[in-house]
Amino acid sequence: MGLEPRERALRIAEAAEDRRAENLTVLDMRGLMTICDYFVICNGRSRLHVDAIAEEIDEQMSELGIEPRHTEGIPDSTWVILDYLDVVVHVFEPQARSFYNLEGLWGDAARVPLPTCESSNARR
Repeated sequence: MGLEPRERALRIAEAAEDRRAENLTVLDMRGLMTICDYFVICNGRSRLHVDAIAEEIDEQMSELGIEPRHTEGIPDSTWVILDYLDVVVHVFEPQARSFYNLEGLWGDAARVPLPTCESSNARR
């Protein structure tokens, strides 16, 4: 299934939400960098939760025939990166997210509106 980068980012966000990721944000990086079009940023409550979120994203994308080009930080990391070419996913523990502050670093990036939680809850 060939998804456009924005749709891929939103599907990744839905997968993260399925594992109850916290503070989910999608940043439009087009025009700000050349390595990707979108960042999906979220955090888990613990190291185990971070791994579970990353694994859920990987599993759901794999079901769509989309494999990451590169994965870094699994297992047992405070920051996991999944590189899906046009979309780079960052899953943090809360302290690591605060320390690296990607939203602040890329403050010029537009935030992509996420579907309402109501529609996501209907799928569960």
